[in-house]
Amino acid sequence: MTAGSEPALRRLVLVTGMSGAGRSIALKELEDLGFEAIDNIPLAMLDGMDADRSGRPLAVGIDTRARDFAVEGMLDRMTGAAARFDIAPVFLHADDETLAQRYRETRRRHPMAPDGSLIAGIEQERRLLEPLRRAADIVIDTSLLTVHDLRRLLRAHFTSDPQEGMSIFVTSFSFRMGLPREADLVFDTRFLSNPHYREELRPLTGRDKEVGAHIEKDPDFAPFLEGISGLLQTLLPRYAREGRAYLTIALGCTGGRHRSVFTAEALASLLRERGWRATLTHRDLGVTLDREPQHAAGSPAATKTENSP
Repeated sequence: MTAGSEPALRRLVLVTGMSGAGRSIALKELEDLGFEAIDNIPLAMLDGMDADRSGRPLAVGIDTRARDFAVEGMLDRMTGAAARFDIAPVFLHADDETLAQRYRETRRRHPMAPDGSLIAGIEQERRLLEPLRRAADIVIDTSLLTVHDLRRLLRAHFTSDPQEGMSIFVTSFSFRMGLPREADLVFDTRFLSNPHYREELRPLTGRDKEVGAHIEKDPDFAPFLEGISGLLQTLLPRYAREGRAYLTIALGCTGGRHRSVFTAEALASLLRERGWRATLTHRDLGVTLDREPQHAAGSPAATKTENSP
């Protein structure tokens, strides 16, 4: 810090969102990153929280179970906290069926459906929290994320070392399953020769060398990858200079299994060779990079996988 300059504001990550979307997992990861993590405090306590600029960064979780929870009150307190903290509101959500499945597996009662329909309670909470979703700096859909995926995302967003620079997420996806909501740049690989129509390649994935060899034989693959690479060579330094902490690049194909997977692997490798921090995921492949079973973040199966030796 130079003479006469003001110390940086203390970091405050405010984690909220749908019940069952992974808030507890997010807070645990932030705690591991050096944040002082506090869950489910009354809203009124936000006003009196210590804004000491020399203190540890804070991560606070608040959901509809908070004693004095009210959306308008929370938005007002977020506005007030912005003057005293470097605040980053994070909103976690998932689709209705995923949230319902998580509640059925844990046999817990939804806070907005203690005696009524689970789906109705989820829908009511989603309508209630929509203003918070719109106000969030970071919105994460955990429907198809494993616990590991969610933790990787948070580590990249909130790394404790500001010198590590911009984090880049490269993800493959299936157009049938919809566009990744967090994507900043989307590229369509459906024009490439489809391994699905080769019987011996159909059960394989873009991570298998036979599939990769098939896609690389397509005369348009190399120019396509070179074109993306050239575009990113221009864009990424500009994004970094603008202060972007993260950028998501999504590559899609019909099933999210062959062409997009291989292209995402190739692109992530190129980015790493050029010195960028690139995290690679395959949203619709059904396995993580370590070939672990696909479980939704926050589900008992996902927690078991994370804690297994």
